[in-house]
Amino acid sequence: MDTIFGVPLSALLSQLLLGLVNGSFYAILSLGLAVIFGLLNVINFAHGALFMMGAVVTWMAMNYLGINYWVMLLLAPLVVGAFGMVIERLFLRWIYKLDHIYGLLLTLGLTLLIEGAFRSAYGVSGLSYSTPTALQGGINLGFMFMPKYRAWVVVASLVVCLATWFVIEKTRLGAYLRAGTENPRLVEAFGINVPLMITLTYGAGVALAAFAGVLAAPIYQVSPLMGQNLIITVFAVVVIGGMGSIMGSIVTGLLLGVIEGLTRVFYPEASSTVVFVVMAIVLLIRPAGLFGKEH
Repeated sequence: MDTIFGVPLSALLSQLLLGLVNGSFYAILSLGLAVIFGLLNVINFAHGALFMMGAVVTWMAMNYLGINYWVMLLLAPLVVGAFGMVIERLFLRWIYKLDHIYGLLLTLGLTLLIEGAFRSAYGVSGLSYSTPTALQGGINLGFMFMPKYRAWVVVASLVVCLATWFVIEKTRLGAYLRAGTENPRLVEAFGINVPLMITLTYGAGVALAAFAGVLAAPIYQVSPLMGQNLIITVFAVVVIGGMGSIMGSIVTGLLLGVIEGLTRVFYPEASSTVVFVVMAIVLLIRPAGLFGKEH
């Protein structure tokens, strides 16, 4: 069977793979947003800029310092995560008890500052970034040619997403994090430094965005504005999955990436809006999102 509904099987499968790759980025970025919102109650609009920062920092390290991709896969999230912790200490800590709009406006302002700084240094044209040698080429599956790097992106994203879910939902550390946001005085009574824990949590959420940026660098064009193209879709993923839901972000991100890929095959004109159509339908049926808790 070479066609499905008149579409060549190879074209369908290649779009499914592309959708899965995009879904992996949606999942890991929305996971970082869900961690920050679920545990800190802050809508982090700077997430896209910090995703971009992970990619650009990796490009800078490769071109100026000769540091390879595999080292930056660990180093870039640490650097950007540390930058995120400075942001949390200097700015975000003052707005936790205020309305969400203050956090949104503050992080939007930070986004403009970060993107403006990198745009002044590198312009808006793309920066070339080559795929690591070990992941160049692809595998011939008979019915399609699968690029090694895209397969790596899917696997790496799934491992990081599931590891994050496990830490937050199934470990004592995760229990402290959840308790610290709901009843900080009680947790402090056990000798736990709640403000430090909150700072580290924000840093971890930001590090997830930077990790996605490193993965994205060889696929997407590395540019100071690359985060703008994803962040609105990622916010839609978080809303569909349920604000603050960890597993909801992972499942919804992957699912919407696949739906987007299929839409490109069967109805290309709607591919750029299908995520928002799905969001509207889900919110009409279940306002708290697919995995969110109804109040």
